[in-house]
Amino acid sequence: MVASAGWGCAVSAGEAAHEFCPRPTPGSVVNEPEDLRSQNGVLRLELTVRNEKPKDGATRYCYLLGDGNQSPTLRLKPGDLLVLSLKNELSDTAPRPTASQPAHVHHKADEASAPCASGAMTPTSTNLHFHGLSVPAVCHQDEVLKTSIQPADPPFEYRFRIPDNEPPGLYWYHPHIHGFSSQQVLGGASGALIVEGLERANPEIVGLPERVLVIRDQDLVNPDTPASATQPATQALIDRDGDAANTGTGAGRPAKDLSVNFVPVPYPDYPLASIAMKPGERQLWRVLNASSATYLNLAALYKRGAKFRPQWLGVVAIDGVPLNANGSPGHATEWRDSVVVSPGARVEFIMIGPPAGVPAMLVTRTVDTGKGGENDPNRPLVSIVAAADAPAPRSTLPASADPLPRGALPWLGSVTPTRVRKLYFSEVLEDPKNPHSAMKFYLTVEGQTPATFDPRTSEPNIVAKQGDVEDWIIENRTNELHAFHIHQLHFQVLDWLGMSVNEPFLRDTVNVPFFSAQMKGYPTVRLRMDFRDPNTVGTFVYHCHLLDHEDGGMMGLIRVEPADAGHSSQASVLALPRAGVK
Repeated sequence: MVASAGWGCAVSAGEAAHEFCPRPTPGSVVNEPEDLRSQNGVLRLELTVRNEKPKDGATRYCYLLGDGNQSPTLRLKPGDLLVLSLKNELSDTAPRPTASQPAHVHHKADEASAPCASGAMTPTSTNLHFHGLSVPAVCHQDEVLKTSIQPADPPFEYRFRIPDNEPPGLYWYHPHIHGFSSQQVLGGASGALIVEGLERANPEIVGLPERVLVIRDQDLVNPDTPASATQPATQALIDRDGDAANTGTGAGRPAKDLSVNFVPVPYPDYPLASIAMKPGERQLWRVLNASSATYLNLAALYKRGAKFRPQWLGVVAIDGVPLNANGSPGHATEWRDSVVVSPGARVEFIMIGPPAGVPAMLVTRTVDTGKGGENDPNRPLVSIVAAADAPAPRSTLPASADPLPRGALPWLGSVTPTRVRKLYFSEVLEDPKNPHSAMKFYLTVEGQTPATFDPRTSEPNIVAKQGDVEDWIIENRTNELHAFHIHQLHFQVLDWLGMSVNEPFLRDTVNVPFFSAQMKGYPTVRLRMDFRDPNTVGTFVYHCHLLDHEDGGMMGLIRVEPADAGHSSQASVLALPRAGVK
């Protein structure tokens, strides 16, 4: 399908009363986003980004097609060309950034600057980041440092090919204007992007109906209401490897409300959104955590006897990468009773519908974000209704598929790293004498001076070389959980809190455990970073994917030089470990 947005211009008196970004009512059926598919190797579409402030006082953002549909799912195959024209029709109705965000990000747009060089960061500036894709960090593709589109600009064209070696799975698109990313994503500016072919990596999902679920957060609708006593008993916390473990209370008011495909599930009563499945039906659920700051710990609970009990979920892909993407000939399905999904991360799993007459729900269990973190308690999201006449999801995977070919490069986990670097998260109060003052957020390369990210600089914190593989040790010196993310590439998690993990798949986002006084040292994760792809050449960012932290300066700059550019900088590089030592 080829879509056209049909761009508007000035808002008329009649349009003023119209909701550009309408939302379903709580308790609604969860409808899937519109599917837009490539034709003859090309997907062309026109999107308009708008915002509005409805009666509830929250600011909504939306990506609109010409027919009014919001946030379509973009479906492309490896090698396909995406041509996306974005028209900015934002108005200055958004709330101003918090005091923790650096003042220099609010400079006005230079009317004489083209969007590729503007770098303007204002409440009405926008751009797009294609999260997880390994496309080059150049303007009109996936560059977010200087690319800035203003309402007065003509439609801006993004044009790039999905790499032939892009792993099949779930990716997404969202704005990445430093200082304003959080409020735009919090308002709903996000959508899914699928690289087709996941069934080629895992024959267990061939022919399954597939369902796309985008979970977003938003400011609380009822922030002053006491917590409800009717929350289901779904308590669990994340353990040392990021999965669920039953420790903690998991109650109280959440930091943010959640929605499922824009259907709100607001605190404190959590009226459930609704999904119907045929009894016992197997579906592939593709779940994107498009939250600005909320961690998910997803579980399916089916009522057996007097209690709701967890149902196994067959995880087949994380962050757009199949679980067997390590060059092995076999496929992998990991059956879990819950899965943690960081802000920005994705999970794809086999969902088995409940038997007829059995109540069931999708919930998010509590995530312990640390003493300094936000509250992400237990809460239900979706009622799963078993019905013989349940409508089929929008899409179904092909009934047959040729296996994916082996990767051309050696498996990342078997490559000896060229060097080891250490980075760390830290936070300080702007006024150390005032515990209620704003927080400064840092993501620092060991040996450098902590500083909030300055978008005016072109000096990178790290210089790497295309063709190299590096190990990065990410340390958390704060008392809250952080989610590390890097653009343009995936990485392998090697160990977590000093314990070997060696996951047989790759990620682009990972949780870094928080520090507590009981620990003997700061918690770390060790990641194997892959700069072998020529598409990684360029300058791009790494940051915490809690977007208020990113906007507040918890971000760094990396420049990857071409393979023939000579030796990369060795500043702040640790000594290589002995063979076999992690």
